[in-house]
Amino acid sequence: MPNKKILICDDDEGILDMLELILEDTGYTIIPEKNSLNIKHLIEDQLPDLILLDLWMPVLSGDQVLRTLRKNPETMHLPVIVISASREGKQIAAEAGASAFISKPFDFDELIGTIKHYLN
Repeated sequence: MPNKKILICDDDEGILDMLELILEDTGYTIIPEKNSLNIKHLIEDQLPDLILLDLWMPVLSGDQVLRTLRKNPETMHLPVIVISASREGKQIAAEAGASAFISKPFDFDELIGTIKHYLN
């Protein structure tokens, strides 16, 4: 069975690198992306099984990306876990249609558990 693919979009390179390191150990294929404008193309090209999406990004915010995904029949059921340090993040993520919300700084066990929940 092929590896499940996780697309991670966060404009913070440190967080992107850290998530990639942690999640590669779980056996998933990681697709890191800093620019939220590239997400649509990456989804069509790579067909990820799950997206980890930062809420606050320049140009196109995570909730804008998520609303677009939820309107598209091909991506409306794609699991999207929103990550954010924002206090309002959970509510914004829920309103935009997030599958789950995880606050920064991460609890890695919670993050990996949530990912596994949506990929199994």
